[in-house]
Amino acid sequence: MGRTYFVEEAVGQYLSDLSTKFKPYVTGLLIGQCSSQRDYVIRAVRTPPKEEQKEGNTSPSKLESIDEEWITAHASQVSRMLPGGLLVLGVFIIATPELSKDSQNALRKVIFSIEKSLTKRRLWKPAEEEVSDRAALQVCSATKKIVCRTYDVQDPKSSAKPADWKYQSALSASWLSLDCTVNVNIHIPLLATSPNHDLEKNTKNGLNRWSKQIEDSVFLINGQVKDDDTELLEGQKKLRGNTQYSTQISDVKVLTQLVSSGSSHRSTATVQVCSGSINLKGAVKCRAYVHNNKPKVKEAVQALKRDIINTLNDRCEILFEDLIINEGPHKKSFERVYHVLPQRLFVPFAGSSVMLSDYKFGDEAAGEIQERFVEMLDQSVQAEDIHIAEELNTVDICPVTENTDDTQQKQLTKATLLLKLQQNIGMLLHCFSCGNPEILMGSFH
Repeated sequence: MGRTYFVEEAVGQYLSDLSTKFKPYVTGLLIGQCSSQRDYVIRAVRTPPKEEQKEGNTSPSKLESIDEEWITAHASQVSRMLPGGLLVLGVFIIATPELSKDSQNALRKVIFSIEKSLTKRRLWKPAEEEVSDRAALQVCSATKKIVCRTYDVQDPKSSAKPADWKYQSALSASWLSLDCTVNVNIHIPLLATSPNHDLEKNTKNGLNRWSKQIEDSVFLINGQVKDDDTELLEGQKKLRGNTQYSTQISDVKVLTQLVSSGSSHRSTATVQVCSGSINLKGAVKCRAYVHNNKPKVKEAVQALKRDIINTLNDRCEILFEDLIINEGPHKKSFERVYHVLPQRLFVPFAGSSVMLSDYKFGDEAAGEIQERFVEMLDQSVQAEDIHIAEELNTVDICPVTENTDDTQQKQLTKATLLLKLQQNIGMLLHCFSCGNPEILMGSFH
């Protein structure tokens, strides 16, 4: 038996509108949530046109011209704008009858391309029981006939399976929100033996280690540690005269374990000669959504864990992309300088309790954010609806003073190491540097 997708009615209207505007075909993404029992689709977003297509609402006449790379890049950008619990769970195509016959194969290629791209960026591994089916939706622009199939993205040889596509009213309003603020202080050493300190590569390695800490953390929901298989809403009362529960669970605390409780091995200290370090500091605002159809605690916690990991990783990627644009692709290593990671913001969309996410640098105007939502999510946003979730720390930019006298530098490093050892008997701080690139995040109040 195939999967069933419960779809917000507004998605059907959106697809219908696209079928009248774009010929001979238009592609896009399906956004929602997978669970073991049900899959939910709350948004459909068309692929943004390329520059040469913006003049008129037309697409190339042959399906062979579908730009797989362009659609995949769009999916990567959209995935950054989704809070925990939501993901790109499929693709769609609206095509004329003569093109519909060949569109399934094109969708299959795009689905696997998107999954490959998103997997490469993730710092977490999917759970064994996780749903790995992704939807391929075909809509005939003439007859409006819908054909939905799924592919298992964990199986490269996966063949199409039939799936049901059912519209449901007010689906986007039936969601529970989990919010938390996570204080981050990650120290990443840059080894002196490395000939070229690649800031992006080293940061990624440090985030990988940190993400494992988040995966092993304990989550307190409303001050309690709950069993994974417990229903998230157990013990909560329904709202009078309504079948829905409260739409907000705000009190979530994250407790990070310093030492693995199951480890019987004695920990050892390692001395590494370092010439610099990267420091990620700040407080990040994290949010996840789960549908209120009897969600389990483990589903909600998993969604929030992934949002914590994704939001920090995404910000770093955005920063590196910005540095490449402004400083050139060849600038891989950095002297002492302070970078500020972009702030997180949330934007509602009509008829939904779910808010979408994005990131902004301090000098970005509201108009730029509005343009990005139109391009990436095909959604108009009012400036007053942009909610900045975090405030920036004040940062002093410290100029670097290079010391060309190696002997003097070695003496300084040795003296600093000795001082630290005296201050912290039995503990080694393994990086002392004349140059520490420090990345600071927004501080949430």
